[in-house]
Amino acid sequence: MTTYELFSDRLIEQVLRKKSHVVVGLDPVYEKLPSILKRGAGDSLKDICRAIFDFNRTLIDATYDIVPAIKPQVAFYERYGVEGMKAFEKTVRYGKKKGLIVIEDAKRNDIGSTATAYSDGHLGRVRLSSRNIAVFDLDAITVNPFLGSDGILPFLFDVREYRKGIFILVKTSNPSSRELQDLYIVSGNKKQKVYEYLSQLVNKWGKDTIGEYGYSSVGAVVGATFPNDAKLLRKLMPKTYFLVPGFGAQGGQASDIVHCFNKDGLGAIIAASRSINYAYKNNKKYGSKHYGSAARDAVLRMNFEVNKALEKAGILTW
Repeated sequence: MTTYELFSDRLIEQVLRKKSHVVVGLDPVYEKLPSILKRGAGDSLKDICRAIFDFNRTLIDATYDIVPAIKPQVAFYERYGVEGMKAFEKTVRYGKKKGLIVIEDAKRNDIGSTATAYSDGHLGRVRLSSRNIAVFDLDAITVNPFLGSDGILPFLFDVREYRKGIFILVKTSNPSSRELQDLYIVSGNKKQKVYEYLSQLVNKWGKDTIGEYGYSSVGAVVGATFPNDAKLLRKLMPKTYFLVPGFGAQGGQASDIVHCFNKDGLGAIIAASRSINYAYKNNKKYGSKHYGSAARDAVLRMNFEVNKALEKAGILTW
């Protein structure tokens, strides 16, 4: 495996090229789409999902040059069945065509054999009678570690084999995450919180995927809504890239996310969905007809806020 092909390096190259740490989440809800996309459309799942892809394509066209990655949350496509998954696949392919890193927010996990099936379809390859083919061929996927290493190792295989990435749930942004992730456990003679112990596992799982920039292709999901926890986790996982949800609609602020970064100005990408997807609803300058321009403005504003917060914190960036 040549180092420059690693996921972490490819992600960082995009971050540096775009001068952006922002990831656009694509979480389409048909009821919230601009009226222009629904006008004259039918009422079938096929019609709905055609509008969803048109919406995603416009957002990608409006932002691909100012963000390193998109993050479609697969649940928003699965809810519409087969047609929704077609829209998901088209979105993935279009994002990659525009040169973006595509991170699937799926939080997949299961026992080893099932985890292998998940990873084969989303990151790796499936076997046909005479050849192996990529199916969804995502760049990275979010993974739930609750089943332990049995459910992680199949994904790690594809990370190494196909230069992919995973982001393991460590400290999520939802308020009730404390019910499990903040519980204390005893390991040996050490008492620590569940998310602290998970950080050790992430370090172990990612230690042989360190790229030229010094970061692993095994990342961690660390929410923006718990800045003190993020500060601790940054120290515990210095070589881990953070995928940081919770910015914007969930209440995370630019000042909250600075603890997710290292002093080199790297180490985290900040995801936002609703505040970008539906920016046209709160921007009188554009309205529903120019929802793509409203989304671009929202990303530019977020880029500015994040970069300004890093600069104010004395963290090297560009």
